[in-house]
Amino acid sequence: MKVKLAERMSRLGTETAFEVLAKVVDLRRKGRDIVSFCIGEPDFDTPEHIREAGIQAIQKGRTHYGPPAGLPELREAIAAHLTKRYGVPYSMDEIVVTAGGKSIILFAIQALVNEGDEVIYPNPGYPIYESAIDFVGGKRVPLPYWESRGFSFDINELERLITPKTKMVVINSPANPTGGVIAADDLKRLAELAKKHDFWILTDEIYSDITYDKEFHSILKFPGVKERTILLHGFSKIYAMCGWRLGYGAMPRELVPGIARLNNNYVACAATFTQLAGKTALEGSQEPSRKMVAEYKARRDLIVGLLNEIKGVRCHLPFGAFYVFANVTGACKNLGFKDSLDVEDYALEKAGVAVLSRMRFGRKNAGENDEYIRLSYATGTKDIQEGLKRLKAALEDQALASQWLKERKK
Repeated sequence: MKVKLAERMSRLGTETAFEVLAKVVDLRRKGRDIVSFCIGEPDFDTPEHIREAGIQAIQKGRTHYGPPAGLPELREAIAAHLTKRYGVPYSMDEIVVTAGGKSIILFAIQALVNEGDEVIYPNPGYPIYESAIDFVGGKRVPLPYWESRGFSFDINELERLITPKTKMVVINSPANPTGGVIAADDLKRLAELAKKHDFWILTDEIYSDITYDKEFHSILKFPGVKERTILLHGFSKIYAMCGWRLGYGAMPRELVPGIARLNNNYVACAATFTQLAGKTALEGSQEPSRKMVAEYKARRDLIVGLLNEIKGVRCHLPFGAFYVFANVTGACKNLGFKDSLDVEDYALEKAGVAVLSRMRFGRKNAGENDEYIRLSYATGTKDIQEGLKRLKAALEDQALASQWLKERKK
C-alpha cells in the first residue's frame, strides 16, 4: 500500500537539532570522533535526591494513571513555587502538568488559535513555535530578535506587526538559540499592548532559572497580564530531567479544562512516578541546580573567549540559557561560503564538530544579512576546549575550505 500522509502533515515541522544529532550518531557509529555542540540537553545527571524520589515512587506502586491535568500534589507544589518565585498568586486549578514543556506550545496554540489567526513569534527562535502555528492553520508573523539589541526584539517593531487578527504573541526569555534576555521595559510595553489589543501571551521561560549577570524579569510581574498569559516551564533544563519528560503550563483556570483535554487525547497524563520526582525537585535541595548554573557560567565565559579568538568570528556574551549564537559572517566571506549552513556542514565533515546553522531556527528576517551558528555549552570543559580548537583550525584554513567546496561541486 502506498502511504499518503494527510495534507496537514506537510505543515508540521520538527526540532531541527535532532536532524544534526542523527548525523552525529551515524558518524560516530562509523568510527568518527565528533565533538557535539548541537543538542540543548544538560550533560549533568539528574540530582540524586530527585532520582531516588522517582525510584521510591515506582517501588511503592505509583505507576498507574493520574489525572490529565496532573497529580494534585504536584500541581499544588508548582502553584506554591510560582507564587513565591513571581510574587503572583497561583492555585493548583491554574496548572496543567504535561509530558515535557514542549507540549504546552502545541496545546496552547491548538486551543486558542483559529485558522487564519496571526501569531507573532521569535525569529530566530525555537522551531516548534513555527511548526505549531503552521499545523493549526495560523499565520506565522516572525518577530526579529536582533544581535544589536542583545538578541531581543525592538518593541516598536513588534507594535507594527500587531493587527486585528493578532491572536497571540510568543516570547522566549532567556532565549533559545541566542541566550538573549528581554529587558523589563520591553516586557512592560508588551503587557500594555496585550491589554490594548486583546491578545494572548505565551511566555516560554524554560531557561529562566539559568541566568547570569543580569536579573531575569517575567512579564507576569506586570499588572493585568496574568489573565491573558500562558506560562511554559518545566524540569528538563534546571533539574537535568530531559529524559523524564515533565513540564507544565500556568494559565487562567478557564483554559485549564481545554488544555487538560488535549493532554488526555495525546498522552493521557505525564508518568505518575515522574511527577512525584518533580515534586521533590521543587521542594528539595536546590544546591545541585545552583552548582550546575555556576558551571554553565564558567563554560559560557570559556566558549565565548575561544570563539572570539577565531578569525572571522565574533560572539557576544549571552545572559541566560546554555547557548551562544556566534556571528560567522566574516568567516563565511573569508572561506567563500554561501551561508551558515555551509559552516555547519564544513565543521562537521572536516573538523568533526557539530554546530547548528542559524537557518535551523527560522528563515532570515527582512534586513538580516549576517550569518550565525549556535553552540550549546551544556557539555564538558574538555569538549569545549577540543571542539573550539578544531573549529578554529578549520575556519582559519582557506586551503581546506577550498578543497571542501570543490568536493561539494562534484
